[in-house]
Amino acid sequence: MTEQTPQERRHFSRIRFDAPVQLIGANRRWETSLIDISLKGALIGRPADWDGRPGDRVTLELPLDETGTQLIRMEANVARAEPERVGLACAFIDVDSITHLRRLLELNLADPKLLERELAAMMAL
Repeated sequence: MTEQTPQERRHFSRIRFDAPVQLIGANRRWETSLIDISLKGALIGRPADWDGRPGDRVTLELPLDETGTQLIRMEANVARAEPERVGLACAFIDVDSITHLRRLLELNLADPKLLERELAAMMAL
């Protein structure tokens, strides 16, 4: 049996999306950057003074406009913490945020049918 790479095990397409985000912990906020995002999580740059670890619950906020009134807000668990990056697994996302995320993915995925399959798979979980 061959070992699978993380991309082969991944069930949801990620899109590269370089944007500023806020990571919110129990008592702090950190400014950092989004590396990529999917229906089930995100990869962000590790903030310089972040002291979190896998299993921690955080909130990720991705503003979609300059005023910050439209944003994607995702409650997530830290899946992995590396020296330069932090992997987040989505634990909860509200209806407005999933609608914005879906549109963002539609605009950036080459195959819109892939997104529909992923949404169906997510609903089956």
